[in-house]
Amino acid sequence: MNGPTALATYAFGLLVLLLIGLVARAMVAGWRRRAARQAAIIGDLPAAPARLGRPVIASMRGLYIGTASAADWLERIVAGGLGPRSSAALTRYPEGILLERAGADPIWMPQESVTAVGTAQALAGKVIPGGEFLVIRWRLPSGVEIDTGFRGSDRHDYPRWTEWTGEAA
Repeated sequence: MNGPTALATYAFGLLVLLLIGLVARAMVAGWRRRAARQAAIIGDLPAAPARLGRPVIASMRGLYIGTASAADWLERIVAGGLGPRSSAALTRYPEGILLERAGADPIWMPQESVTAVGTAQALAGKVIPGGEFLVIRWRLPSGVEIDTGFRGSDRHDYPRWTEWTGEAA
């Protein structure tokens, strides 16, 4: 390669890297603005009680899909650390539902806040054609209803979750 061609190639490569960096920075700034906007609406998430009873539905491993507004499945909630997907374990107790996430704080859904548990093919921008995941609809202390999605490793356990009536199994 001659001098001018090599210089143009390096300059173009540097320009591409700079452009990628600017796009990544804009994405992070957008995520932070969304979290700030939602923080006032979402408020504080409930904390898990110090002591829990025996699980009424055993822990199921899988993937935390995300949380979205109950009114709009595409409106992903990122405030309160609810944004990132991660591997997780979902357990139902008489007091509520505990979603323990790898690398993130657990999500506690008190029993009196849970309004529905069902299945869906889409939530928080994630679509699984022909598949499904659990969606837990619950009300935050602020009064806002949200949907939390979880894709279990063994989807044969879903009926136990969707048909649970509140009685110990």
